[in-house]
Amino acid sequence: MTHHRELDKEKVFTILLVDDQPEQIDVIKSALQPHYVLKIATNGPVALKIAEAGGLDLVLLDVVMPGMDGYEVCQRLQEMSQSEKTPIIFLTMMDGQDDEAMGLEQGAVDFIRKPSCPSVVLTRVRNAIAHEQTKKGLIRK
Repeated sequence: MTHHRELDKEKVFTILLVDDQPEQIDVIKSALQPHYVLKIATNGPVALKIAEAGGLDLVLLDVVMPGMDGYEVCQRLQEMSQSEKTPIIFLTMMDGQDDEAMGLEQGAVDFIRKPSCPSVVLTRVRNAIAHEQTKKGLIRK
C-alpha cells in the first residue's frame, strides 16, 4: 500500500524534457511518465516558453539541437527568475570529458548518455530531485 502512496507523492514533481529526437523522447517518456508530470519541448525557444510559466522541478536538456543548443538554453534558463534554481541534467551522445566539464561548468547537476537506458534515466532523475528537496529543506530551516 505504501508503494502506491510514494508514487503519488512523486507525481507532484514536474520535469521538462527538451530533445529534438522522437525516439529519445519516447524512451524518457516511458521511464518517467508513470512517476512524474512530464512536459516536452522539441527545441530551445519552446523550452524557454514552458519554463517562463514556472513550476519546474527538473530540466532534462539535450545538448545537440538545431538552432539554439542545450548550452544556450541552459544559460537562458539560469537567467530567468522562474527557473534560475531549477536543476538541469544534460542529455548527450558526446562522451568526451571536455563536454562533460563544459556542461558542469554551465551549471548542470548531472549528465545522461544517449541512447539512454530507462532505468538509468529514472534513477538519475530521482536522485537529482531528492538532492534538490534535501537542499531546499536545509535552506528553509
